Amino acid sequence: MHRRHIILTSVVAAATLVLSACSSPSSSPTSTTGSSSTAQIVIDTTFDIKTIDPGREYEPTGQIVVKALYDTLLTFADDDTTTVIPDLATYTANADLTQFTFTLAPGRVFADGSPVTADDVVFSLQRLEGMKGNPSFLLDGVTVTKVDDSTIQLTTTDPNPALPATLATPSAGIMNSKVVKDNGGTTDETDAAETFLNENSAGSGPYVLKTMDVASQVVLTKNPAYNGPQTATYDTVILRNVEPATQKMNVERGDAQIALGLSPDQVASLASTVKVESTPSATVVFLLLNADPTVNAYTADPQCVKAIKEAIDYPSLLELAGAGASQATGLVPTGFLGALPASDELTFDLAAATSNAAACGIAGQKVTLSFPNDIDPTGLSLSTLAQRIQVQLQAAGITVDLAPAPFATEIDPYRTGKEQIGLWYWNPDYMDPANYLAFGPGQSVGLRAGWQADADPTIADLVAQAYTTGDETQRQTLFEEWGKAMNADSPFIPLIQPGSNVAHQPSVTNVYYNPTWLINVAGLGAA
Repeated sequence: MHRRHIILTSVVAAATLVLSACSSPSSSPTSTTGSSSTAQIVIDTTFDIKTIDPGREYEPTGQIVVKALYDTLLTFADDDTTTVIPDLATYTANADLTQFTFTLAPGRVFADGSPVTADDVVFSLQRLEGMKGNPSFLLDGVTVTKVDDSTIQLTTTDPNPALPATLATPSAGIMNSKVVKDNGGTTDETDAAETFLNENSAGSGPYVLKTMDVASQVVLTKNPAYNGPQTATYDTVILRNVEPATQKMNVERGDAQIALGLSPDQVASLASTVKVESTPSATVVFLLLNADPTVNAYTADPQCVKAIKEAIDYPSLLELAGAGASQATGLVPTGFLGALPASDELTFDLAAATSNAAACGIAGQKVTLSFPNDIDPTGLSLSTLAQRIQVQLQAAGITVDLAPAPFATEIDPYRTGKEQIGLWYWNPDYMDPANYLAFGPGQSVGLRAGWQADADPTIADLVAQAYTTGDETQRQTLFEEWGKAMNADSPFIPLIQPGSNVAHQPSVTNVYYNPTWLINVAGLGAA
């Protein structure tokens, strides 16, 4: 599991710096009706920021900042995460999707006024891959070469239809290579530019960095040299590290214009003057049942797995998830190519579950359900969810002992495939359904459930085809077939697609949630 899959939650109350109204910026955010510019906007969230070096950052707060500072070759519209669009470049691909040719848009410049060139693209992407930082895996197996001053080619050995979406990730931001090299930047693990990049921005994005304190506040100001397709509304963007209860108070009284870290209960009790954008997130909360009989003979028995799938009252679980949430129809969430319709979701059947539990011998036996109890994805309490699952399985005769543990303790048994039943969640690294193929047999997450490559040849073949097929219609068919097969025969149980709730003052418009960078501050508008 890559870091973003873990540090997704915006509710990290422990060790969070609490900022109240008395620590708000001295100048109040103002807006002018009909104007294309306002003084500033304050966004409250809970920080998990470690760095804003594009080649190293991979936490949600860092993604917000890097998205504002660095343009990428391709991007997504704020309200459409299904189709990549040009940013710094347009592209073409060969028929088998192993060669992608990018042509830079003419005239684009960095914040210091110097032109964006093919050399900058090659350096940035080679640095991302070569430094071996958190997001380096995004370009595994990709070769980046310069064709001429405005043309770059990316080549892969195997077809890679997900590559364009990968390049829209903020970590693939294009940097001013001269500036970064002058400050210790290289394309391998000797790179020493992180300190500089945490204090200065070297991008062509709509904003530049003014100040950053990873414990309290990040301040961005509008880039006067920016000449890209976006029109930034706010002159200054202030991101503050604020505990969720204080976020709620701040957005209600207008001390902050946006709150990104509210739980479903907090959202439900907001003042009527606050608007809330509630949509399903791209997070999938799931159970894994270990398919390795040496870990547990019952979770490795397909009939027992079927019993557990039938014993879960999925609509009942949704009561815990709040606004915007929905039942996960499969492992590929709604909003992605190949997501399953509601008609294919798993269903509750207590009579069948009881019969199958008795037949496979799990009835009366104890099985352990493990989960991290100090991280709650999008405000959903995993502890409360685990307790309800325990009660539902008991109704079918399946006895489950809960084994909550801090994330730092539980992550190793999860990664090494030692959990009997695990309750976890997955957030995409990039906006393409290929990211979810990791759940297949022999793939990275499949192995965490003890599911070996030869365990299900039919599903393994669907994984191989889905990874490499480029035609959109064929891809959709393959992912749907894969999703149905996973629901029927895999050791994974998709439970909930939690909601994403962004609370904001009515003065802020164009507020859209994005699973990769959470919110595009340059896309925000003013009423």
